[in-house]
Amino acid sequence: MTVDVILGLQWGDEGKGKIVDYLANQYDIVARFQGGPNAGHTLKFDGKKYVLHTIPSGIFREGLLNLIGNGVVIDPITLSKELDELTAANVSFQDRLLVARKAHLILPTHRYLDAASENAKGKEKIGSTLKGIGPTYMDKTGRNGLRVGDLFSEHFEKRYQALRDKHLHLIKLYPEVDFDLEAEEQKWLESVKVLKSLQTVDGEYFINQQLEAGKRILAEGAQGSMLDIDYGTYPFVTSSNTITAGVCTGLGIAPSKIGQVIGITKAYCTRVGGGPFPTELHDADGEFLRKEGAEFGATTGRPRRCGWIDLPQLKYTIMLNGVTQLVVTKIDVLNQMPTLKAATGYHIDGKFHDQLPYDLCDTKIEPEYKAYDGWEASLDGITAFDELPEKAKTYIHELEKELNVPITMISTGPERKKLITREVEALI
Repeated sequence: MTVDVILGLQWGDEGKGKIVDYLANQYDIVARFQGGPNAGHTLKFDGKKYVLHTIPSGIFREGLLNLIGNGVVIDPITLSKELDELTAANVSFQDRLLVARKAHLILPTHRYLDAASENAKGKEKIGSTLKGIGPTYMDKTGRNGLRVGDLFSEHFEKRYQALRDKHLHLIKLYPEVDFDLEAEEQKWLESVKVLKSLQTVDGEYFINQQLEAGKRILAEGAQGSMLDIDYGTYPFVTSSNTITAGVCTGLGIAPSKIGQVIGITKAYCTRVGGGPFPTELHDADGEFLRKEGAEFGATTGRPRRCGWIDLPQLKYTIMLNGVTQLVVTKIDVLNQMPTLKAATGYHIDGKFHDQLPYDLCDTKIEPEYKAYDGWEASLDGITAFDELPEKAKTYIHELEKELNVPITMISTGPERKKLITREVEALI
């Protein structure tokens, strides 16, 4: 057996949560492999909306196991709140939610340090979610971090105090920020008790044993490929590997164990926070996409920057991830637009390029666009590809042709049932 992967191909917010939830009943286990509470996976069904930040999106499917892998960084406070919300929704999780012992912990002082560091950057801010993600990964690579397994050690308190003192020393280097450390620590210690009540496992052994037993596993990514620490728009990136390669280190599996790679893209493009965005729109079209698509961050609530779909950017992330099938979400947001556009390349220093430059941050780019006729019709109630308006089908076919990957799912709304599926075999 192999592990199938689902991840975002843009700057995040592509709609991964809904697709994972939809696919989950085809699997035995859903596993998060990286990121932390800076993720916000939104699911909507039965007239209710749920947002998950740490827990895998398969938790709403009865009988399905969900693993928080060792590549994830966990804030016990955020996790405890999510568990409370699941309890309120009558979702059982005690026997279905597992936590890898090697997953690192986000301390209150990590968030304190994150806030102080970002505040000190002034206009050079990178748009951090201030969840302590960066400082936690820094401690991980600096070999100072605390892991879930350490919670059960007799030396935990001593290790916690040492790391806390280190952070407080660093915080003195920055201008003061408003942060009630005592109150946050009290909440954190209470939440740790909740975390310790969950089942913990040696994630790498667990996942490989499940594969050997023939279990079907879906790996769920957080953020988007363009935020990858190595291949994203550095330094406006997250602190982990968001691409397929991160599955291997985040779950402890060999590259040969990767199966299908399902990449998700919106029918347009968005970005939260700072950083380059070649196709960003600063006009009425951009504002329309923001309002029609309700483009506000699920984690931060910040308005998302909006723009046209960027084909060179998508080809880049399809290449990096080894994408075998595509999902296009939020196509319904384009329903009322008479004309759609897609960037097919960039003009840089008077020359045409179809590849991303080394540094998008300091390179002046003028996208070249191809225009498509809009369908100007509602897609509500459409459940089959052949039922789509002809111009909508043309848009999908053109994307497939340009990206050279079959589009197997098309989301026509946020609800679970608003999804058009197509058989892979018929498209290859």
